[in-house]
Amino acid sequence: MRRLATATFICAGAISACGPALAQATPAPAAQGVLPGAKPKPVATQPVRPGVQAPADTANAMGQAERLALQSDLAWVGQYNGAITGDVSERMVNAIKEYQKLKGGKPTGVLNPQERAVLADTARRKQESVGWKLVTEPVSGARLGIPTRLVPQQSSDGTGSKWSSPTGTVQVVLSRRKEASPTSAALADREKKEPGRTVDYSVVKPDFFVLSGLQNLKKFYIRGTFKGDEVRILTILYDQATENTVEPVVIAMSSAFTPFPATQAAAPAPRRSVDYGTGIIATQDGAIITDREVSDGCVALTIPGFGHAERVAEDKERGLALLRIYGARGLKPLALSGGSARSSIDIVGIADPQSQGGGAAISTVKAQLAGVGSGDAALAPAPGLGFSGGAALDGDGRFAGITLLKPGLLAGTAMIPATQAVMVSAEATRAFLKAHGVTPDGTSLDAKAATVRVICVRK
Repeated sequence: MRRLATATFICAGAISACGPALAQATPAPAAQGVLPGAKPKPVATQPVRPGVQAPADTANAMGQAERLALQSDLAWVGQYNGAITGDVSERMVNAIKEYQKLKGGKPTGVLNPQERAVLADTARRKQESVGWKLVTEPVSGARLGIPTRLVPQQSSDGTGSKWSSPTGTVQVVLSRRKEASPTSAALADREKKEPGRTVDYSVVKPDFFVLSGLQNLKKFYIRGTFKGDEVRILTILYDQATENTVEPVVIAMSSAFTPFPATQAAAPAPRRSVDYGTGIIATQDGAIITDREVSDGCVALTIPGFGHAERVAEDKERGLALLRIYGARGLKPLALSGGSARSSIDIVGIADPQSQGGGAAISTVKAQLAGVGSGDAALAPAPGLGFSGGAALDGDGRFAGITLLKPGLLAGTAMIPATQAVMVSAEATRAFLKAHGVTPDGTSLDAKAATVRVICVRK
């Protein structure tokens, strides 16, 4: 529990890494008093070695959103217990090394694309398994992460909100109250004196405190803070038998807890008024499969070169949508029989116009994947905007699935753009089409010929 509690107060500080000093050979000074014909004394030299980039330098070269996602994923697999800030730290580099050793790899401190894809896939599955969601507590307006599958029951009153499992084995309580001139020390002392509570870890800072230990045979974790006379205290209780499942989630909840957000209700990022995605022609009579999010809420949905499209079906769980264009001729549907991608794929799509100077060229990018099966697989690196809905091809150029860009689900409070990507498998894609009466009739492996741009215009 001591390892878990440190996650709440150690902020990831920037670290600097300097390459080894390079000793240069220097010319000998002009000889004085040397007899003619005498050999000069040798000058000591050291070989010049090329500098090696430190793991921290590699991490600093990433975008802020990518570092946030990396820290979050490491936290979800139980390797990182620092604050989810996106800042590079020794703690973060060490977490990467420990993860690599756990997976039997070389602890370099820098994830290769395959390692990153596996990590992202593992973290995403853990988030999904507990129903992780960032929510706003209705009484205080505080922002926190809730594992909705572990604690599906919620109740609220004037003092805050409580989430719990059906049998009470896991409980999350966010309380609020007013108190004259509160201090972290006084608040912590009051919590320590609660009946049946034994504290084995305590940290008290000027603006917050953390306690952990046992309470009537349950483990507990408390994080409290204040602003003016407003006090916010997050308490998590869980049976010791659930420790392996709950403790990684507690780390995520600690990082996600924002007791006094800048805005009382953090609204989701607004949709773009014009969205660009990619579609795959599935049948000669105009069935097109694409990303549900890209084609959602459109007042006008267009396939350039073919005109208006109609969205006729969707799969909210998988994130797929089925479009129809009518009266089109000469369509070249892609063979969707399915390949057998294992690690590396090619993604065929049309990048956002801003990424190609207003153009609409079809291009191919490479990615590594993890967790291949009948469901979704994580992709890394994620392709750029516009590729969502594009075909993923295996090493033989056969259809392996559909690429979707998804908003990041972080353990921390910062929300990042849609830089996470998954591949919906060929099997799941065909099942979606079959469920809506569509029989793919493509025989061609020419993915570019079957690729179209999808344009959604919203109000």
